[in-house]
Amino acid sequence: MSDETRYVVFYENGENFAAAREHFPAHQARWREFMDAGTMLSVGPFTDGDGGAMAVFTTREAAEEFANGDPFVLNQVVGKWQVRQWRSVTPD
Repeated sequence: MSDETRYVVFYENGENFAAAREHFPAHQARWREFMDAGTMLSVGPFTDGDGGAMAVFTTREAAEEFANGDPFVLNQVVGKWQVRQWRSVTPD
């Protein structure tokens, strides 16, 4: 069994959520950079109609660095965000 600590960033929609499409190319370039570096494992929006998104990282530092410089955060597409530690357990 694999047992690894991961760090999950949770995003809540911000006051400028309507500008998501405008800022998406820069947001996408940022998450591709982190994926290419191997520090972001997964990213995407919730689809239950309540909004928000999450991303999974290998380190807390990478999670915080990503969010602090994310164009969605910088342009208030995302209002609040938080990082939570998570243990990923999968069968071998």
